[in-house]
Amino acid sequence: MKTNKILTIGLFSLAAFVATSCKDSFLEVENPTDFPVEDYYKTKKHLEESLIAAYAPLHWFDQGTTGNYNAIHYSDFRADDLYPNGSSNSDQPSLQAMFTYADLTSLMTPTGWWSDGFSGVKRSNDCIKYADWTEEAGDITAAEKADIVSQARTLRAFYYSILWKTYGNIPCYFENLASPYISEQLTADEVYAKVITDLEDIITNGALKDEYPLSEAGHVTKPMAQMLYADMVMIQKDQSRYATALNYMKSIISSGKFGLVDDFAGIWLESGEWSKESIFEINYYCQNSPRSWGNILAAGGTVTPRLCGPRDFTPNADCNIEAGWGFAALPKHVATLFSPEDKRGPVTIFDMEANGTVTPGGGGWQYTGYMLGKYMPHKGDNVGHNGDGDVNFNNNERVYRYAETLLNAAELLLQTGGSASEAAGYVNQVRQRAGLSNLNDVTIDDIINERRLEFLGEGKRYYDLVRTGKAASVLTAANDEGGYRKADWNENYRYLPIPQSDIDATGGTMEQNGSY
Repeated sequence: MKTNKILTIGLFSLAAFVATSCKDSFLEVENPTDFPVEDYYKTKKHLEESLIAAYAPLHWFDQGTTGNYNAIHYSDFRADDLYPNGSSNSDQPSLQAMFTYADLTSLMTPTGWWSDGFSGVKRSNDCIKYADWTEEAGDITAAEKADIVSQARTLRAFYYSILWKTYGNIPCYFENLASPYISEQLTADEVYAKVITDLEDIITNGALKDEYPLSEAGHVTKPMAQMLYADMVMIQKDQSRYATALNYMKSIISSGKFGLVDDFAGIWLESGEWSKESIFEINYYCQNSPRSWGNILAAGGTVTPRLCGPRDFTPNADCNIEAGWGFAALPKHVATLFSPEDKRGPVTIFDMEANGTVTPGGGGWQYTGYMLGKYMPHKGDNVGHNGDGDVNFNNNERVYRYAETLLNAAELLLQTGGSASEAAGYVNQVRQRAGLSNLNDVTIDDIINERRLEFLGEGKRYYDLVRTGKAASVLTAANDEGGYRKADWNENYRYLPIPQSDIDATGGTMEQNGSY
């Protein structure tokens, strides 16, 4: 909601002012005053500035510091329900290569995701360090410090989760590096073990709040941390932690603070932000936003709707969707996934020819007539900015929804020997909202299929296929009806290649993933 974004985004703008440098490296932090850093971060106010700076990189994942890449849901370009599209097979080549597999190299990987993730880690580590200085100065209570440190640690875990899911074998450190700024590269399993252990301590012993007033929406909370925990545990297939993850899901469910909204379509409108279904969103707000192509790290709106919008498109008079760049086309088989009564189908699938006119020969090089409907550029959603309209839409990034809590609970229940009928109770809540009939009991495959329909285009599908062992049989060149995929998925393709520039910066001591 617009009125509820002003505070958070205003604070993010302050972070950009006090803590961002774009000279030698955007990871470096300039002193906000003439005081040494050790003297500056001795007040609660200044420590809060550091926390705000740690939140700021969340805002960058829609664009990346080096290209048009939405890190949250564009991971699904590696799956089977989303095409990169664009104007040609050389338009945003990193995205195209993510889909083909065979064309992806260390020189073509999305470097912005790496930089944005480690920028978030760096800023989170800073905040945790500065909290000790503030405490020593006597300007903060123990409870206030614990709250700020818990938020920073949770943010750090979230940034590492993106880096871990995307690149796998990465450096992982909880204290910022000294010159020459090189850290040991850990295996993906080692990264997971380190981050999940820290996250367990945050949830169990930290001071995360269960909720914030709507005017302060955007802070990480204990339910968000619990969702992050379940996300990582399930991707890792860590059976030793399934029971704990299930208990976290049941805690969210039994709290009574969350629920499914009645209207699935309403989730994706500005009026549907921070609803009872929302557990975590990344805030975007265009009013008075300075964000522009020349100042892409500034707080404000998002570029995602323009990226996802239908290419070469003129809407009908009764259609409020603007044209975009077409980077989220849907293969034709997606139109057959949803049964006619499934209310999610018309929301997920935007039929270009039913809603307007497509320029002859246009629509993008992978044009099918269908686009991802969840992040469409609605008319008027970027009004009031002071920067560039293309990067200033109001749409929040939906990261964790209550529907995922229910489906997580169902899957974890089966994984821990629970009742299939009890698991069906969780799944049926999601199905009922979609207008579908109840299931008497469910299997893991039933739940994975429900996740596909519920979260299509939300960045869940690729990881679901990998963790369930289905990737090798589903993600093949033969299964791509358009003939664009050039190779079959195998374990060498599980992670993206690490950016070559970062490998070079270590003098070659960091090893590349797979066979890239």
